[in-house]
Amino acid sequence: MDKAAIAAEARLDGKYLLRCSDPNLSAEDIALGYKQLIQVERGWRDLKTHLELRPVYHRLEHRIRAHVLLCWLALLLVRIIETKTGRTWANVREDLQDLHVGVFTGPAGTFTQTSQPTAATRAVLAALEVPAPKKVLRLDPAT
Repeated sequence: MDKAAIAAEARLDGKYLLRCSDPNLSAEDIALGYKQLIQVERGWRDLKTHLELRPVYHRLEHRIRAHVLLCWLALLLVRIIETKTGRTWANVREDLQDLHVGVFTGPAGTFTQTSQPTAATRAVLAALEVPAPKKVLRLDPAT
């Protein structure tokens, strides 16, 4: 083993070489941009995991552009939710999953209603300035 090479490599541990095509950016701005890029990539991986998306392969340019735009919009939505609530997307998502819609059918007809929002769900909706859903969404009398 080359101990000098190992020592030289050890001195570089934890250091990054960042390259940028804009000569007007400071080293701090470049580093911040890369840190934000890492956060975006991590957020997209998390979002794809939560949505259980399988790999999607596109060949046509307009489909690729549409896919990238949708991914960006989804990530933007997650970041807005995290910013407005002050909580992680995983925690907010868990609270929102407590809200359910049920369809009930009986001799008088069919109706669709939402479950009673939990306190945590109401807090998320309030932070996002989204009104709670109506209790009864639809009534269809029997014919």
